[in-house]
Amino acid sequence: MKNHRQKDELAIWHRAPSVTNGDPDEVRADDLRSPNGHFEAIVQSSHDAIISKTLDGIITSWNPGAQQVFGYDEQEMLGQPLTRLFPPGREHEELFILAKIQNGEKVEHFDTVRVKKDGSLIDISVTISPIRNEQGKIVGASKIARDISNQVLLENAAEQFQALVTSSDDAIISKSLQGIVQSWNAGAERIFGYTAEEMIGQPMLRLFPADREHEELFILEQVLAGEKVDHFDTVRVRKDGASISVSVSISPIRDKQGRIVGASKIARDITLQKCAEENFKLTSSVFTYSSEGIAITDRHGVFIEVNEALTQISGYSREELLGKTYQMFRSGQQGPDVHLKMLNELRQTGNTRAEIWSRRKNGEPYTGLLTISAVQDKHGDAQKYVALFSDITPLRKQQEKLERLTNFDDLTDLPNRLLLLDRLRQAMLMSRHRDQKLAVLYLDLDGFKPINDEHGHDVGDALLIALSRRMSATLRDLDTMARIGGDEFVTVLVDIKSPEQLSAQLDRILRACSDPIKVNGRLLQVSASVGVTTYPLDDVDEDQLIRHADMAMCDAKKNGKNRYQLFDAARDAKEKGRDAQLRRLTQALADEEFILHYQPKVNMRTGRIIGMEALIRWQHPQRGLLPPADFLPLIEGHHLGDDIGVWVIGHALAQMHKWQQIGIQVPVSVNLGPRQLQQEQFCTTLTGLLQRYPHISPEYLELEILETSALHDIEAVSAIMQACRKLGVQFSIDDFGTGYSSLTYLRRLPAELLKIDQTFVRDMLNDHEDMAIVRGVIGLAEAFHRKVIAEGVETVAHGLKLLELGCELGQGYGISRPLPPEQLPQWMASWTPPAEWLA
Repeated sequence: MKNHRQKDELAIWHRAPSVTNGDPDEVRADDLRSPNGHFEAIVQSSHDAIISKTLDGIITSWNPGAQQVFGYDEQEMLGQPLTRLFPPGREHEELFILAKIQNGEKVEHFDTVRVKKDGSLIDISVTISPIRNEQGKIVGASKIARDISNQVLLENAAEQFQALVTSSDDAIISKSLQGIVQSWNAGAERIFGYTAEEMIGQPMLRLFPADREHEELFILEQVLAGEKVDHFDTVRVRKDGASISVSVSISPIRDKQGRIVGASKIARDITLQKCAEENFKLTSSVFTYSSEGIAITDRHGVFIEVNEALTQISGYSREELLGKTYQMFRSGQQGPDVHLKMLNELRQTGNTRAEIWSRRKNGEPYTGLLTISAVQDKHGDAQKYVALFSDITPLRKQQEKLERLTNFDDLTDLPNRLLLLDRLRQAMLMSRHRDQKLAVLYLDLDGFKPINDEHGHDVGDALLIALSRRMSATLRDLDTMARIGGDEFVTVLVDIKSPEQLSAQLDRILRACSDPIKVNGRLLQVSASVGVTTYPLDDVDEDQLIRHADMAMCDAKKNGKNRYQLFDAARDAKEKGRDAQLRRLTQALADEEFILHYQPKVNMRTGRIIGMEALIRWQHPQRGLLPPADFLPLIEGHHLGDDIGVWVIGHALAQMHKWQQIGIQVPVSVNLGPRQLQQEQFCTTLTGLLQRYPHISPEYLELEILETSALHDIEAVSAIMQACRKLGVQFSIDDFGTGYSSLTYLRRLPAELLKIDQTFVRDMLNDHEDMAIVRGVIGLAEAFHRKVIAEGVETVAHGLKLLELGCELGQGYGISRPLPPEQLPQWMASWTPPAEWLA
């Protein structure tokens, strides 16, 4: 009966206030609320769980904070035992708590674990207090529970970090920005000898030798700049006065607001490591300063150590030699008999000596005197071998020099014409046999004769020698460069796999010739004109190949020098073919085969249509509708491009007039070719076109110029643009970001709009460099008070990112493809921007 009575009493707390019937044990709502209702407001708005229960542990109230903490709502928990929240094995805690409550005690900040509705465990801090009625009788308990899961995680992490710091063998120290030690772990005490009590509050300079105190200033400057100092090797002083070598890493310490307030330092004792390094240097000095190559091998002839002299002789690094055998030095100029004889002699006597041919890493053969001795154990078994090698190549070079005089140029040591022709014949045979291509280069130096006349033949000869070495350094071993007289050279490049490979090699040769070079204290500079022909595309004999390359070299001279010119047997035919194509395009213009499509430009934030861009297409009678990329490159630099440019402006104005008659008034932009903007009569031509359509406001015509168009003559282009601006037309800079215009050009050109090139916009979501360019263009537009529009808006995501960056204007397939003019009115009537852009 007692339990039922307690439940009835607590149930009254959840009903509206009422007058009691005189029962002294009845609990009124007013007993548990302040007169002004503040208690209820606190309970309902608290983020903590505030719960009441009977002395049987049955829940009688459950606030929104309890639902937020445990996941159950009020209807799920009222009338339920509170042990529903207890994980297995913790039910005894309820008995403990209820016993405390019945004794009138309060349980404060009891940390424990409970189970949420989703089954997950949470850490909570609980305070439980008895509930008494007016007569002071305990009739239940109130419980306030706070989720401390994050706090527990942080405390555990802090404990783990502290354990790591405490147990680390490295010194882990923190200091203020004034260099005052603030923490000092056991590792620091072991390394430096000072206790934490001795060092905390002391300057870090206490550990610095007098000649290294400047390092502290350097470190603090790095820390204040927010930079980290990694693996800084230095010397410090222990408490006992001994110097120790340490490797130090220092990082800035930041407060919650990100301000740098100190530095953390990890120091590792590397004294033994440094001593070992010094001992190794002392031991290896025998190898280092010997003029003979020395190698130590194991019993199987595998190199386990070599000295620097051997690496210089062989061309291989120490790392490349270790783990290898003498086989890597073997040269094809010597048969196996010599090596077998040495091996047998070594096995029989433990020593051998012979003159052998070897080869360097670059393939160059050389002669050496080799002596090998076995290192034996106490049983007489060979454990290691020591080999001494002396390079005697100079003794052989005199003989080779005599042989070279017949086939090589005496000044540059390059092959002469006789050897060149022989090698070219062999290369042509190999090219046909292996179905490979080769190239013949005829090179003549530009500006060599004035240098030779002014400074004398000695300087001229030295220059030729230096340049021949430079050019030869760009070639592969299988290629041939020959000097055939004066300042003329011929090169044979074999196994040419692609035009790109050939072009790259030609660029290297040109750069080798044109870079300044110091000769006898004088800084000289020449360049080269190079003619090129390829075999078997140019299917002639070796003499004719050289002649054709010479002809191409003359063309390179005529075209401005310091360049290469390809000889093409079909060049005349190709030029005639281009002439035919230009004639066909001229006829297409006369026959009105060109048409214009229009791509809308919009304000992505408001959805307003701000204009159209006119884009040319060729309605070819046989091939269908052709994009501009199929025909515009043919007219680049040709006067036909100017004629087509005028046609585009005239037809765009005519279309604007037609739209105006049906109530559509929209700006239209057209692209100008580079030549148009550089013609003085362009403004006059534009004036005539505008006068044909007096009802069209000139400000509705926008001329788009390529960024690079203005680079050739900024003064002339700016003047023409200013004259056109006086007519009322607008200008924009197209493909912005792809050229090399300086800020000076941007400031001087009267263009109201910058158009971000679509190649950057399309990839900006995945390429951080393109994103940086887009940001930069938007920033430039803002800095120079220009409007900016992005082309290449392919998706909703592109538009969202551009809006986020501050670019509101856009065009691209994500808005609309270029459309025929008759489709534009319907599109404009139905255009609705994506909801995400308007959000």
